[in-house]
Amino acid sequence: MGKFVVTDYNNTKEILKYPDHHVSTTVTVDATGVTANGEGKKIVPAGTIVGGGFLADRSVKAKASSETVAAEGVLRYDVDVTHGPAVAAVVLHGFVDLTKLPAQPTAAQITALKQITFLK
Repeated sequence: MGKFVVTDYNNTKEILKYPDHHVSTTVTVDATGVTANGEGKKIVPAGTIVGGGFLADRSVKAKASSETVAAEGVLRYDVDVTHGPAVAAVVLHGFVDLTKLPAQPTAAQITALKQITFLK
């Protein structure tokens, strides 16, 4: 018998503490530098803090925030960039649950994200 691989495409992880109070926008997420998982998929997890200048220039692709990439928002859901850049929702204003993030935000990221409150 053959081996079956089941892939769950449901975006059920909710990073918002209060989902009814937030502002999000769409952005294209860059696939560069994203490592494939065990299934060969390149997934940028929900809760990843992203930046790169996309708020000032909508043609710029969002990248994971780092010391050289200023924070502009938080990915609301997982984004599959296996086949290249993909469109995603980014939270610009709201209350984000710290326990749902793949990594804790740095002091610089918290400062840059003036309209996001991080809660436990």
